[in-house]
Amino acid sequence: MDFTPIKDAMTSKSYGKIADICDDLMLQANPLSVSTQGIAFEDEWPYTIHLLGHIYVDDINSARFLWKSIPPAIKERQPEVGAAWKIGQRLWTRDYAAVHEAIRGFEWSPEAQCIVAAFSGKIFHMAALF
Repeated sequence: MDFTPIKDAMTSKSYGKIADICDDLMLQANPLSVSTQGIAFEDEWPYTIHLLGHIYVDDINSARFLWKSIPPAIKERQPEVGAAWKIGQRLWTRDYAAVHEAIRGFEWSPEAQCIVAAFSGKIFHMAALF
């Protein structure tokens, strides 16, 4: 699967577009198909980035729906997916102090670090307004 649109959005720091791009790509993909390398769709899908994309635009309902659709085996094998959802859970309950703890409490991959840092700055700014 070609993830160039996601990579391009990440490179240009267009984090607000990531959820829509991921949603569109997911609709185009056949989750039951197997790629040419023999890797199942679920194994190569960037669930962490997809979740963080929804979280970045404050679409917690879509993040929650995505979380529920992620296969349990992926959640077990990819701890970063769970760490991203932990941020979503804290936002769901509006516990902003715990949001920052969830962000700081995980060693993010370089790919996720960029959007997590941007979101952290955004949420910190929002919290300062209240």
